[in-house]
Amino acid sequence: MMGLNTSQRWGFALLFGLIALAGAEALFWQGDIALQQLDAAFEGPSLAEPFGRDHFGRSNFARLASALRTSLLMAICSVALSSVLGVALGMAAGWKRGAVDRTLSFVVNVLLALPGLILVLLFGALIPGSFAMLYLAISLVLWVDYFRLIRARTISLIRSPEVEASRLYGFGVWYIFKRHLWPNFRKDVYTLSCFGAGNAVLALASIGFVYVGLKPPHAELGLMMVELFPYYSDAPWVLLQPLCAVICLVLSFHMIAGTVDE
Repeated sequence: MMGLNTSQRWGFALLFGLIALAGAEALFWQGDIALQQLDAAFEGPSLAEPFGRDHFGRSNFARLASALRTSLLMAICSVALSSVLGVALGMAAGWKRGAVDRTLSFVVNVLLALPGLILVLLFGALIPGSFAMLYLAISLVLWVDYFRLIRARTISLIRSPEVEASRLYGFGVWYIFKRHLWPNFRKDVYTLSCFGAGNAVLALASIGFVYVGLKPPHAELGLMMVELFPYYSDAPWVLLQPLCAVICLVLSFHMIAGTVDE
């Protein structure tokens, strides 16, 4: 049973609060993120619209909830693909060494030569507004961290007496991974996954801020900020909503990351 420290408990509470907010809107309000009511532009919060309306009179609550769901989906999908890819290839490089290690290390060095955000921007520009392309690009950036760590740990662990004994007894790769490698990997993978989720949220918001991410009528936190920025002096409370959502999302993942006591 895993025990959480105080920071992690607060992180999970914050994350679950954001998930509950996005879920409550989908269940009880079900607003239209694209419906415009120009005569209600910058209308203040009310029971019908708890977060008010934006410059086009669209529901801020519906748009913010939709943007949160999109960011969370991107974080989960990107971390899932990058962690599996990074662990598998890192283990292969550390276990096989030789040509496999040199080839994969060369690919990693090429990816590291490009700033991660630039790589995401390049992929996003190929098919503008494609969630799948952005997901692939962010995953390609994140898997490198897993690869480097797992490769180094595998090289060290593969020489341990326990692993050598298992190999002499004829146990297969899956048994050795499950019995000897994964118990030594999982805390590091957990921590990298938490930080990776936060980085995925930031990456999606950043490319949305420069109009390379998802396109209208999709609601996305970075796109919401850039759309509302010209009106910061007229309705700063509207601009603060997506900004605070990004901060809270990233903060929750960073607080969740850390040492897990078993």
